[in-house]
Amino acid sequence: MARIIAGVASSHVPAIGAAIDNKQTEEPYWKRVFSGFEKSKEWMAKAKPDVAIVVYNDHASAFSVEIVPTFALGCAAEFPPADEGWGPRPVPVVKGHPELASHIAQSVILDEFDLTICNKMEVDHGLTVPMNLLFGSPKEWPCPVIPLAVNVVLYPPPTAHRCYMLGKAIRKAVESYPEDLRVVVFGTGGMSHQISGPRAGLINSKFDKAFLDNLTKDPKKLTRISHLEFMREAGAEGIEMVMWLIMRGALDDKVEETYRFYTVPASNTAVGHIILEPKPRAVEKARKAAGKSKRPAAKLKRAAARAKTSVRRSK
Repeated sequence: MARIIAGVASSHVPAIGAAIDNKQTEEPYWKRVFSGFEKSKEWMAKAKPDVAIVVYNDHASAFSVEIVPTFALGCAAEFPPADEGWGPRPVPVVKGHPELASHIAQSVILDEFDLTICNKMEVDHGLTVPMNLLFGSPKEWPCPVIPLAVNVVLYPPPTAHRCYMLGKAIRKAVESYPEDLRVVVFGTGGMSHQISGPRAGLINSKFDKAFLDNLTKDPKKLTRISHLEFMREAGAEGIEMVMWLIMRGALDDKVEETYRFYTVPASNTAVGHIILEPKPRAVEKARKAAGKSKRPAAKLKRAAARAKTSVRRSK
């Protein structure tokens, strides 16, 4: 069966994409950002996923304010880079995995999550920038991608809890797919930032770092963050972090933090990144074995106690 081998979260700042495209990654301002993803690219090269599910938000490329689906799943065979006003980014066409995507759509909809199914869709920097940060700049992306676009642009966006539960439904869908596939789930966007209004330029490192901490150890606490709290603490665009909770919901309850990176600012945005993996199965097996080894001893103690009681009664 297919299985989710890891979750990855990353900011998708458009200026990061521009720095890559314009070969500015070694400039002092940008070098500190890109150096933070070097270990992640090494990890991804070793992980070799067969499919990536990338949760992101569209920036008026595939959708406009006329039609904004809450959750839109890409089921096409390919997704071309969108023209965001200055021409499409010079990145490879994103190849899809229609079979797995269709399976996920069916499973998740039957679990009562109302997805919009997209059989034709362009993808913008929200998806391609995290791909660059984790896969580099190859001539072809190394694995097929299933895009999941989430509305965090037009009010009301989905709640943190709803996103977390969608992640659990996606995991159930992936694990019921018969083909042996290694799947990585990306959560993108954030972290704290606001691009307009009186609080433009807001960054809240304390909130961001607490979010990263709880993403690993207490994700359910994050599901209780309201829209208003996200906006107050992380800026108007901080709501993008609900997409990280879809990724987190798709993982085991207990995970190991493989790597973390955080830096500010990058184009008035806090750049955050984390890699989460399931705890080693060997540890779980050892715990189960230990539990089984304790059971006979416990049974013997209970039997001895019952024997003593019966002896007392007979006296």
